[in-house]
Amino acid sequence: MSLRVLICCLCVHAIPAEVAGMERDVPAGQDSLQNAIAGAAPGDVLILEPGRHNGPVILEKALTLQGTSGAEIDGNGQGSVITVTGQQITIRGLTIYGSGSDHETIDSGVQLTKTARDVLVEDNRLTGNLYGIDIHGARNSVARNNVIEGRRDARMNDRGNGVYVWNAPGAVVEGNDIRWGRDGIFVNASQRNVFRNNVFRDLRFAVHYMYTHDSEVSDNVSIGNHLGYAIMYSDRVSVVGNLSLRDRDHGVMLNFANGGDAVGNLVRGGAQKCTFIYNSYNNLIARNRFESCEIGIHFTAGSERNGLTENSFINNREQVRYVGTTDVEWSVDGRGNYWSDNPAFDLNGDGIGDSAYRPNDLMDHIMWSQPAAAALIGSPAVQLVRWSQSRFPAIQPGGVVDSFPLVAPASAAVAPAYEEMEEAAQPAWLLEGYERNDAEDIGAH
Repeated sequence: MSLRVLICCLCVHAIPAEVAGMERDVPAGQDSLQNAIAGAAPGDVLILEPGRHNGPVILEKALTLQGTSGAEIDGNGQGSVITVTGQQITIRGLTIYGSGSDHETIDSGVQLTKTARDVLVEDNRLTGNLYGIDIHGARNSVARNNVIEGRRDARMNDRGNGVYVWNAPGAVVEGNDIRWGRDGIFVNASQRNVFRNNVFRDLRFAVHYMYTHDSEVSDNVSIGNHLGYAIMYSDRVSVVGNLSLRDRDHGVMLNFANGGDAVGNLVRGGAQKCTFIYNSYNNLIARNRFESCEIGIHFTAGSERNGLTENSFINNREQVRYVGTTDVEWSVDGRGNYWSDNPAFDLNGDGIGDSAYRPNDLMDHIMWSQPAAAALIGSPAVQLVRWSQSRFPAIQPGGVVDSFPLVAPASAAVAPAYEEMEEAAQPAWLLEGYERNDAEDIGAH
């Protein structure tokens, strides 16, 4: 036997076998849950019987809290209902409510502290807590298939987030239904996070990124929020396959976001801007469908260095807003974008228009800088300027040029259940007389 094999065998035998945990029933009552946690051994499964269990509680060792139907934990308005400081802990199948109201301590339904590791929070209902789940420095933790209903008893900016992720590499948030509160998921100063297959409604931002890198936001659904997906001061973030339906301000926003992907997303339904790109570079923006917004895409502050290809701009009041003195090419490898207002010809049938397309002209630039000029939009003078541009291209201003415009749009399927939610959505900002002071100035972040 070689020395290496001998050492490996000795190491294997030196690892103690994991002790199988016991299942322990926990009846509802005043102190029964705290007593059960104190008396449990690592690996035990505490099965909470139906009824109200008194909190708050702290989990310091490897345990599973498993709720049966009707099992509830009430935090009695004191701090976080469940605080996790240990490792390899599971919280499943419970109704969790009654957190405190202190933003400084981030009072939550479930709070995972920086000493926690490998924690699973799944299939719970968290309702009326200041924050739903706080993943605060806990590495490799998962929040899955929870229903999180935030508070509605304060201004939106004074509420907590559905899920708050801070400096928690490897955190995964998936399959949750998050409603009310402030932001659906707010992540700050983290990396390697995955947020996928979540549904967000009646919030400020569905997903709000700050200083978080190398992460994924995929296959989520945002309905009736102030803003869908805000990627801010973050690099190499993939925003793929998401829906933004009837959100108010922006569907997808890239603000100081570099080296990422925004691919295969659908934004539709009356947003001020389907997409807003501010001071963001080297992003691939492809195969998205931007539909029925006031502005299809607005990019500014030096955001020219991005690749835009195979996107569809459909029935937006203004397809593109960009003020610049040079031409910006919007195609990649001979593939441009689809424009619903482009009367393109495709004589050879290759799917690409036979002439380049400019979504904006000189009059658009004049109206952006001098809004009062919009009163003259139908006047003979404006028509003369536009006719002159068509005959003398040299007087065209700088702006977007699509040299290979597509003649067919990208498809985007929406599940019937989400279409029903979209149709039924009545967010507060749609109501007559609603004041917009709940929405923060994006530029102030």
